[in-house]
Amino acid sequence: MERGGPSRRAGGRSARIAKRSAEVPLEARAVRPGMPGGAYQPLTQEQMIQIFDAALTLLEDIGMGQATPEFVALVTSAGGTLDQDQRLHFPKAVVRAAIETAAKEFTLHGFSSQHDALIGGQRVHFSTGGAAVLMLEHETSTFRHSSLKDVYEIGRVINALEHVHIYVRTVVARDMETSRELDLNTAYAVMVSTDKPIGTSFFQPEHVHEVAQMFNVALTGDPDGDEFRKRPFCIANNTFVVPPLRFAEDSALCIAEQVRVGMPINLLSAGQAGATSPATLAGSLSQALAECLAGLTCVNLLSPGHPCTMGMWPFVSDLRTGAMSGGSGEEAVLNAAAAQLINWIGLPSGVAAGMADSKLPDQQAGYEKGTTVTLAAQAGANVVFESAGMLASLLACSLETLVIDNDLLGAIARTVRGIEVDTDSLAVDVIREVVEGPGHFLGHEQTLRVMQTEYIYPSVGDRLSPEDWADAGSLDVRARAHQRVEEILSLPAPSHVRPEADALIRELFPIHLDLV
Repeated sequence: MERGGPSRRAGGRSARIAKRSAEVPLEARAVRPGMPGGAYQPLTQEQMIQIFDAALTLLEDIGMGQATPEFVALVTSAGGTLDQDQRLHFPKAVVRAAIETAAKEFTLHGFSSQHDALIGGQRVHFSTGGAAVLMLEHETSTFRHSSLKDVYEIGRVINALEHVHIYVRTVVARDMETSRELDLNTAYAVMVSTDKPIGTSFFQPEHVHEVAQMFNVALTGDPDGDEFRKRPFCIANNTFVVPPLRFAEDSALCIAEQVRVGMPINLLSAGQAGATSPATLAGSLSQALAECLAGLTCVNLLSPGHPCTMGMWPFVSDLRTGAMSGGSGEEAVLNAAAAQLINWIGLPSGVAAGMADSKLPDQQAGYEKGTTVTLAAQAGANVVFESAGMLASLLACSLETLVIDNDLLGAIARTVRGIEVDTDSLAVDVIREVVEGPGHFLGHEQTLRVMQTEYIYPSVGDRLSPEDWADAGSLDVRARAHQRVEEILSLPAPSHVRPEADALIRELFPIHLDLV
């Protein structure tokens, strides 16, 4: 009984349960937002130089098609040229100058300052993202069209998930009839669902100013204020490229307006290898980098130092069918390489990972997400977009998958943190005490002290014995995640937007979301 008998084991277990239940400050937790990555480097220094030089050559020699008149004026006044085919050529010196003036880091604010995220360096953050058009129904494992209510409920779930740091819109509200209604209502639903940093997309440039006004009302109650510029809590996810090497006109017009209202921008290039970008992985990286640098150059000619992430999202095709393959090994190494490359250039990086091809949150989804997100995080991606909730190669989202992925992201974050080695962690004296004493570490002071600072625990992942698992109802992870979703949605809704501000927003804009 004295050496690890039942009474000592029970006491140690009770102490550990009590310790695990205690609230731990964010700075003392085993993982937290913005931990430095960069341990995984798929590219050599020479390979990065080659890809960078190839991207500069593409911009100087081939140029970008379909540039807006404002972008043409900005680049040609800086020394660029517009050829007879209306392709805009970017001299290498102009692109290099833009990189020099570009923001090397910036704060993506939360609506509540406790969630502010410093983007840059090797700091890793996990975000959602996407434009899925379907939602997976848990009970029937079937898909339905996504709606405005889904945009809101996804945000409510994310608001309760510790390891999802940023909520960028994941699904399209297909019940909105016009592009204005879609842009305004999406921005509203994302904003009121969480006080974490958010992101959204825009169809038309004029909607950018309306949304900025909405955000100002939400922050201060003043529709004519400029508080959002001081505390921008929303990043614009802007797919401004139609690969290969062409601007998407409406999105490029939106970039200029996003700069004018002070909204951070994810400059997003999403070529698909073998279809809209070269099938070779190096070629896909070179094209994506060129496209993102074109956007960065235009932004910095318009407003030097405007906050941007370089959204290199090189996608992969299954070359047997041409279908996108978001969960492949090629996708994993490509996005890790993109993060490494952008960080090496010295710019804030944003890549896509977690885009499972599986239609269900099953073992296939698990290994696809685990491989792609781990490599991106280990490479030091500043923002890993698409990291939670996505299925069916970005066509679908699932509330239960969000909850399951939150566990995954926590575990991945723990691998990013790595292992600290010092006198205390080497534990020589602790080992001596245990050897000379009880013979186990279960109730030792160090065990209790580090159980939340050294270890992370899953929310819905199961670690019970087979017998205890059976006694608990034999639930699989999908069922446990569904229970967690229902629990979150039964809680009081977020209330960070004051009622009087919400009333004014509804007076000024055609808001269709019912929060009652």
